[in-house]
Amino acid sequence: LALELNPNDIETLNCLAVDYTRGGQYDIALDAFEQIEKIDPNFEPCYCNRIITYTEMGHYELAEQMFYLAQQINEKCPLCFYNIGNLFFIRRDFKKAVWCWERTASLEPSHPQINYRIAQAYWNLGDKDMARHHFIEELKTNPGDIDVVFDFGIFLLHSGNISAAAEKFNRILETSPDFAPAIFCIGEIELNRQNFPAAERYYRRAMEIDERQAGPRFRLGQMAFAMGNKSEAFNFLCCELELDIDQPEVLTSIGIIMMKLCQVDYATHCFLKVSELDPTNSVNYLNLAKALALRGEDEDSQQFLDYAVELESENLALIKQAAKISLRLGNLQNSALILSQYPEDRRDLSFTMLWLTIRFGLLRDEIKQRFSYLLKRFRRR
Repeated sequence: LALELNPNDIETLNCLAVDYTRGGQYDIALDAFEQIEKIDPNFEPCYCNRIITYTEMGHYELAEQMFYLAQQINEKCPLCFYNIGNLFFIRRDFKKAVWCWERTASLEPSHPQINYRIAQAYWNLGDKDMARHHFIEELKTNPGDIDVVFDFGIFLLHSGNISAAAEKFNRILETSPDFAPAIFCIGEIELNRQNFPAAERYYRRAMEIDERQAGPRFRLGQMAFAMGNKSEAFNFLCCELELDIDQPEVLTSIGIIMMKLCQVDYATHCFLKVSELDPTNSVNYLNLAKALALRGEDEDSQQFLDYAVELESENLALIKQAAKISLRLGNLQNSALILSQYPEDRRDLSFTMLWLTIRFGLLRDEIKQRFSYLLKRFRRR
């Protein structure tokens, strides 16, 4: 209605474009931003907000262009630095994300969740002290933000500060007793304490409250497998996979259990998905090679073995594992080739014994071939 009264009102057009972006209607949002630019090329928000639109579309170079265009008009816009910081965070360039968000904080100290975002970036950089500092700073100004309290709890849990993590999760449950992620995390703490009955109760409660909560079925599947209940373990793990999880470590664990359950197709699915999420994970390619070998896909299995070795040619344990799998595939030549890539001066006794086994196998095959050849000649005579 506002635009019907004044179709060239840039403030209204900007608000509309932002709403379209939030709704995922990016093409319409861009049309609105471009219309603003034609009306007033110096209206900085139409560039600043387009950083978000292009970032969500995955057009990162265009998003950066919008940032530099906005800077030419207003070089001290805190929202510009915040938006471009989001782009760098998505691209896992955490140092640049920290710089941008600290710039936002200096220009607008009260910017919503700015310390929280800086804490997340430092956490990903492995700087736990700075991450902890910014989590605390955020909670000083916004103590009731469940997202911040929960993430701080996860941070503390990963840092090994179990008691402090439990306090954060229990604080959430005091005001939000049905917050399934916090219930699941308390289950994780009880599992860490080896209080298995309590852990199971929390996992089942989280699962009942939110059927889409990732984690409880995975843990219940692990526990069932450890107790020897293979059928129940398989059912729980299948249900976890239906949630379309994207945690490489969880998928790897499920894949390994599925291998032990002789569910090779499920295991292959898990390892293939890990390869998409973490394409430089050499150990995952070993697992994938094992699964494919069990499926009888020897050629593909060998290719993944070779790729794993290519990724970590200096990893002795991985080299030996790859050679053993290749040996099980009956590919003695490739096993020898894999081992030969590792420097002689860095080999150990187990490496030498494996190498002797492969060389003995090659010698045995050569003797068989020679004997077969001589026998054919004798028969012809």
